[in-house]
Amino acid sequence: MSLYQKLIRTHLQSLKPYSSARDEYSGKEGVFLDANENPYGSVAGEDLNRYPDPYQWEIKSKLAELKGCQPEQIFLGNGSDEAIDLLIKAVCEPKVDNMVILPPTYGMYQVCADIQQVEVRKANLTLNYQPDLTAIKEQIDGQTKIIWVCSPNNPTGNLIKEELILEILQSYPEVIVVIDEAYIDFAKQDSFITRLNDYENLVVIQTFSKAWGMAGLRVGMGFGQVELIAMLNKIKYPYNLNLQSQRIILEALNNVDLKDQYVSQILVQRELLAKELSKLEIVKKIHSSDSNQLLVEFENAKEIFKTLLESKVIVRDRSNVVLCDDCLRISIGTEVENQRLIVELQKI
Repeated sequence: MSLYQKLIRTHLQSLKPYSSARDEYSGKEGVFLDANENPYGSVAGEDLNRYPDPYQWEIKSKLAELKGCQPEQIFLGNGSDEAIDLLIKAVCEPKVDNMVILPPTYGMYQVCADIQQVEVRKANLTLNYQPDLTAIKEQIDGQTKIIWVCSPNNPTGNLIKEELILEILQSYPEVIVVIDEAYIDFAKQDSFITRLNDYENLVVIQTFSKAWGMAGLRVGMGFGQVELIAMLNKIKYPYNLNLQSQRIILEALNNVDLKDQYVSQILVQRELLAKELSKLEIVKKIHSSDSNQLLVEFENAKEIFKTLLESKVIVRDRSNVVLCDDCLRISIGTEVENQRLIVELQKI
């Protein structure tokens, strides 16, 4: 019995999924009288009257070449949040199973679990924002189905050490270990996608929202074993990625160099911003970052946040988050935007 025959919820393994018109015929040529579409066109004046490919094979083919995996190992969804939601739905029995998160971390793991009535166990990161392996071990039991590792982490911005992630993967081979790499393009470390064939329990999620500059499009990626990806496709909504999104993503994949250029510019601005922030007396600590954000500890962060807000400079108040006392999370902006922030902080 494979790992995912054990992990995937029993009733889902025998589930008969919805069969769309595009499941029965995936070609692009022909007289389409199968899906009750408007044959005359779209009221919006664009070519939107036909349903999109429910499995986005053209994108997956291109993406597989870029990421070094098989198209069948890729899930595409409405933001990486859809992948998060479906992973929990696929393997966690409500009110029975549990999953482990490593706070401070991305908040949607908790939200998706709460919606589905799945217990969330917390193993806080250490003071230097790395996994506490002993704390994780204390939370794991026979009903633990997923461990979530955000690397580079949100809101702290740092990479999780590769050797610690490998130890987690190796220590819990029958638990899915999800590496959330939303910010991996800004880091010097290679993606864990390169290790998919080494660890059956490894899942990687990424997004087009950050480095690719398409947050408004809402397209996320999941990478894992073929068996698990097939199940995510089985339980997703039939046409979860709309036609326009698919067209734009296909075009974006022809412009990897531009994405890399944006990343380089952001990294330059990150270093310049950190240097300017370090000159301010109200700044107590700037945490090291491998992403497009800086977690900065201030004197009286809440008041500074409010003052900045009044000046229409919007940052994120993380001071109520565990291990982030008096911290604001600052996204890296353009040179002009970053300078505006510094000017406002100098006034304070």
